[in-house]
Amino acid sequence: MPRPRTTAFMTTKKPPHPFPYAPESPRLLITAGPTHEPIDAVRYLGNRSSGRLGIELANHGSTLGWPTHLLLGPTHLAPGDDPIRVTRFRSTDNLASALNSSLPECDILIMAAAVADYTPAAPDLGGKIRRSESGTLSLELKPTPDLLATSSRHARADQLLVGFALEPAEGLHEAATAKLRRKGVDLIVANPLETMEAEDIEATLIASEALKPFELSSGRLSKSEFARWLLPILHDAWLAKCARKSSTSTDA
Repeated sequence: MPRPRTTAFMTTKKPPHPFPYAPESPRLLITAGPTHEPIDAVRYLGNRSSGRLGIELANHGSTLGWPTHLLLGPTHLAPGDDPIRVTRFRSTDNLASALNSSLPECDILIMAAAVADYTPAAPDLGGKIRRSESGTLSLELKPTPDLLATSSRHARADQLLVGFALEPAEGLHEAATAKLRRKGVDLIVANPLETMEAEDIEATLIASEALKPFELSSGRLSKSEFARWLLPILHDAWLAKCARKSSTSTDA
């Protein structure tokens, strides 16, 4: 297994090095877009995610020649590259099923979808909730499954798992670090709330102890530029994790 290039440790607004530089082409699994949690047959709880960043990552992964599978939520946007395999989902339950079947087939998972934390406890899927005479309506919500943490528990030692943290700028680093530890993943892309629906992004990679050299900041980039910046770094982080697994197996 080739060793990662040291140039991947540079902090720059441009990709650390051109691609591809090695025969290894990781299989890429990306989630993108919002979830719609049904209230009844016509209404749902959603969020403002467009899925643009995940789509840009899928487009660039395909450009690099990586087998790319995009799990895409309800958005009007779509990837532009025919080789990309696209699986549509609507709710958190739909995404959980797609992840369960697709995770074993990937080498790098990028969880860029904006997944709901709560869903209606008793949706009326066969009808429509009528306006109340009292003028108020209460919805009981229950937590959704933690898809990233579940993926982490079922991942292989040679898979790289990348999550996203969208938080207020103040305390962003601390919140992202706590999320990385709580979810048990390799990297977290920490970006401020302003990223949602924006054309650009300014993010910081938060890394596990084994991958600390990959803790980098992107500077402000368009989302397509960010995809070109991020994917080579993830490739090198994946190689580093594979090399670590191989070394551990040899020592054992």
